Amino acid sequence: QVRLVESGGGLVQTGGSLRLSCAASGRTLRTYTMGWFRQPPGKEREFVSAISWTSDKTYYADPVKGRVTISRDNAKNTAYLQMNSLKPEDTAVYYCAAGPRWIATMTGANEYDHWGQGTQVTVSS
Repeated sequence: QVRLVESGGGLVQTGGSLRLSCAASGRTLRTYTMGWFRQPPGKEREFVSAISWTSDKTYYADPVKGRVTISRDNAKNTAYLQMNSLKPEDTAVYYCAAGPRWIATMTGANEYDHWGQGTQVTVSS
């Protein structure tokens, strides 16, 4: 069983940056696809970004493209989400997720098997 723990969230002003981390325990993340999702207040959970198990493929949702970078460090069993130029509409609970190495789209929440508890990101205007 993979246990995921997010950290790095917080309160930041518009234009600021945050780096979210997703630390795994229980099993190595080496063969997992890693994804980040977010749930804004009163809205459904939505895809943010994903990285393949080989790190050769990355995907970004249009609202964050150019401002967010996903990465992973298999030696540290950790995935990251660097977020720059943050906007108030980025305010949400951010979740990391782990899914099978062979995954259809990498953007669907139902493709992922393991989830963290989430970390709050609040961007003030």
